[in-house]
Amino acid sequence: MALFKKRTVGKPGEWYYCLEHKKVEEGPECPAKDRFGPYTTRAEAEHAMQTARDRNLEWENDPKWHDAPASATGDDD
Repeated sequence: MALFKKRTVGKPGEWYYCLEHKKVEEGPECPAKDRFGPYTTRAEAEHAMQTARDRNLEWENDPKWHDAPASATGDDD
């Protein structure tokens, strides 16, 4: 028995943003490696790239995700 089943037919109401074709799809039309989603609305899927940019910026500026600078360790001899 397969652990993950390949779903070829999309479900109505699931929206995806295809990174390959740069378009919104209802149901998964393209492979999972090429898409963001699922989103609950078409509008959310349309803004997928902006959402990703916003989240990346948040993470890049989150002090919890930054290591101490190398010079602070005293190992640069």
